Amino acid sequence: MPQKLTNSVLYLMSIAAGLVVANLYYNQPLLNLIAKSFKVTEAAVSNVALTTQLGYAFGLLFIIPLGDKISNKKILQVDFLVMIIALLAAAMSPSLFYLSVSSFIIGFTSAIPQLFVPMAAQLSDEKGRGRAIGIVMSGLLIGILGSRVISGFVGERFGWRLMYYAAVVLMLILFFILKFKLPKINPSYKDSYLSLMKSLWFYFTSEPSLRLATLRGALAFGGLSAFWTTLVFLMEDNFSLGSGATGLFGLFGIVGALAATVAGKLNDKIAKNKIILFSTLLLIASWGIFLVSSHSLFGLVIGIILVDLGLQVLHITNQNIIFSKNPEARNRVNTIYMVGFFIGGALGTSLGAFAWQHFQWSGVSVLGILLSASILIVHYMFRNKTV
Repeated sequence: MPQKLTNSVLYLMSIAAGLVVANLYYNQPLLNLIAKSFKVTEAAVSNVALTTQLGYAFGLLFIIPLGDKISNKKILQVDFLVMIIALLAAAMSPSLFYLSVSSFIIGFTSAIPQLFVPMAAQLSDEKGRGRAIGIVMSGLLIGILGSRVISGFVGERFGWRLMYYAAVVLMLILFFILKFKLPKINPSYKDSYLSLMKSLWFYFTSEPSLRLATLRGALAFGGLSAFWTTLVFLMEDNFSLGSGATGLFGLFGIVGALAATVAGKLNDKIAKNKIILFSTLLLIASWGIFLVSSHSLFGLVIGIILVDLGLQVLHITNQNIIFSKNPEARNRVNTIYMVGFFIGGALGTSLGAFAWQHFQWSGVSVLGILLSASILIVHYMFRNKTV
């Protein structure tokens, strides 16, 4: 029987989630520096961000379901070993190809924070579940946004490789803290790994609410990924600013991250459809602001606050819906949701790079508006069958 979730353990999970997920996003403010280092185009270097996100999606698919079958401590032990080796390989990469391969493995192993979200839901009581999920998700989003600030600063002053070396040290320290402080959970699922993976298809096909939540999340995160992948190019072309300035924009997005705890509590008090409508309108408004702010730093700041706030509120709502309906398989339904979420992110990265290459910032902004509007369209088409 796992121990009760204490505040110290909950905040450790939140901090750990942020530090590990940061590995996925260190590269985004560094793309220009990496492109110059390897003498490749902006479109080519975007493959580093793309392979990282694809690796994350595969890690979610093949690692996270194990949370319903294998002890969390055993998963962490193997995962961190491979992750640290991949970060070291990235730091020493002699070409874009090797960096892309290393980035895929970094993404694959950095899926581990998604064990913490269902773990928080499992260890907390029903009354505090929304709060617990919100706190872990706050750590995740702060890690995503803070990583860009740190990597932009480090890259501009010390070169992009040092950021990966620093991540190796961070992960070593974090592993030993988690090893001794994280509660051990021994799941009850006894069938084979193959049966476990087959059950993903069962939940996907039998739960319309899960499918719809996954599509909403994928469309929203696709837009955000398109934004962060291309922002560094906008900063250099229109403002003559480097990776450090681009990373600093992550600080403004943290305002949205801090809304996660509030969003978790609101899910117990306000109808889900109203929250989904509100969050999606925030996303559309943010992209409208981006569209007219290609030469306005103030406009970009306002847009970043709104887009991160909208995504976070939508994301917490999606996860509350799927966890409440499937308490016996939280890791597996979270796997389905998050795989779709990051496939959306990977597609958004590719579409964003294409839009920038051919239509510059206006193309990226229109892409974001279309993706956000699509959330409302699919939600209101299918909501009567789900939420």
